[in-house]
Amino acid sequence: MWKEENNRLKKEFIFKDFSEAFGFMTRVAITAEKMDHHPLWTNVYNKVSFELSTHDAGDTVTEKDHQLAKAIDKLF
Repeated sequence: MWKEENNRLKKEFIFKDFSEAFGFMTRVAITAEKMDHHPLWTNVYNKVSFELSTHDAGDTVTEKDHQLAKAIDKLF
């Protein structure tokens, strides 16, 4: 479940290992590029964390963020 906090949509995904996490990040990168909406994310071993906001809208959560969040969930 995505959590809205401090003008960001946040969620962490956990995988079996680094390779699975990295593969997921690759799929997200391709989708984000097509949407022209790029996430703030971190990866440590098997965990990928996201903080989504729209920079052009003053770093607030917009419909673009909700759309990307839905796309990320589908890729998971």
